[in-house]
Amino acid sequence: MSQNEIKLERTLSLKAVVLFGLAYMTPLIVLGTFGVVASTTRGSVPTAYLITTVAMLFTAYSYGIMARAFPVSGSAYTYVRKTIDSRVGFMVGWGILLDYFFLPMVIWLIGAAYLNARFPEVPSWIFLLGFIGITTVLNVVGIKLAAKVNSLLMTFQVLVIFFFVLLSIRHVFATGGTDALFSLGPFFNAQSDFSTIAAGAAIAAYSFLGFDAVTTLTEETIDPKRNIPKAIMLTALIGGTIYVVVGYTTQLVHPGGTFDNPDSAAFGIAKTIGADLFGALFLAGMVLAQFTSGIAAQASASRLLYAMGRDSVLPHTLFGSLNPRFHTPIFNIVLTGAIGVIALFLDVLSAASFINFGAFIAFTMVNVAVIFMYSKDARMQQNYGLIKGVVVPLIGALVNLWLLTKLDIHAVVLGLIWLTIGLIQLAYLTRMFSRPPPEVAFDEDS
Repeated sequence: MSQNEIKLERTLSLKAVVLFGLAYMTPLIVLGTFGVVASTTRGSVPTAYLITTVAMLFTAYSYGIMARAFPVSGSAYTYVRKTIDSRVGFMVGWGILLDYFFLPMVIWLIGAAYLNARFPEVPSWIFLLGFIGITTVLNVVGIKLAAKVNSLLMTFQVLVIFFFVLLSIRHVFATGGTDALFSLGPFFNAQSDFSTIAAGAAIAAYSFLGFDAVTTLTEETIDPKRNIPKAIMLTALIGGTIYVVVGYTTQLVHPGGTFDNPDSAAFGIAKTIGADLFGALFLAGMVLAQFTSGIAAQASASRLLYAMGRDSVLPHTLFGSLNPRFHTPIFNIVLTGAIGVIALFLDVLSAASFINFGAFIAFTMVNVAVIFMYSKDARMQQNYGLIKGVVVPLIGALVNLWLLTKLDIHAVVLGLIWLTIGLIQLAYLTRMFSRPPPEVAFDEDS
């Protein structure tokens, strides 16, 4: 079978795609990062997540419009190059590579760190390589198998979250009665202010990359024009609701933002509400959450590389090829795993510093792409109107730019360096911008 005859297979239902998006978001991450967000917001975690959820829903709406118009893999990269300019699309794709390359690395680092904390006699690198090896094999075999594994492991993750919230409510009720369960303290208090909450919202946005990842599965989804827009909104809405509820109940158990160790604050809270037994279950849930998220993150990274390779923006032979047997982009999957090995020489902070920069750039440009498409498409003007076609995406773009300004300065500097490297690559591909980057025409069946 020739490469032209090998296609991604449509096997994913709406439920499977939403689960993939939620797995990518990792609902338990709200507990894994609770101490950091609480310290930044000075005890207003649910407010930070509420602001971020509302902001991301504007962007999710724009993603839904673009996914319906262009039901192919590639996400923000594809949308921008098809509506604005192929060179701008290249830069957006290059920027979002930060997310897709480094997110699996961060996920595997966190999972390895949790296991190493529980089993210090085993070197952390063994756990790290184990995460990389297992997820790589699952993604090579096929997205359908990976989806089944995700569904199983997501069930356990949701149960851990459910019991964490339930035990938190029980603890608060036992110590403070009914009135303590309905406090406005977790949303705003004397120590927090708009500036600290905004900084926390910028951190919380890291948890919302799932609905973006959903779009990279378009060519493997059944009826993508209907299911992908639904999956995008459902992923953002369900994930955001979970974050706000868990943040609220956890903040009730531990008011304020002071911890002995913010990085592991949720472990102490888990023991407070459920003793050592629940602490062990919580640890298991966190490790499995990193595993499910790693599967989804690596799958999405490989498919973005496939979309760019198929357009010959990256070498087509390597990045734009599918394996005849598994119908998956094996080279891209293995490459993403190999890049994860770099985590042996990094810590979580240094690896994660890139991620939100690339995300906010991509989110902003997808909103701008909707406005561009609206300005040129009379049918879209008729179907969506000024509010949906301009005002909503404009709000989404402005909010994302605002959150970008709240990032740590080091993340911004590193992100700008990465974009400069991408600009050099673009200059090479376009002979100093004298022509558009290589492009192939493909429709939803390509």
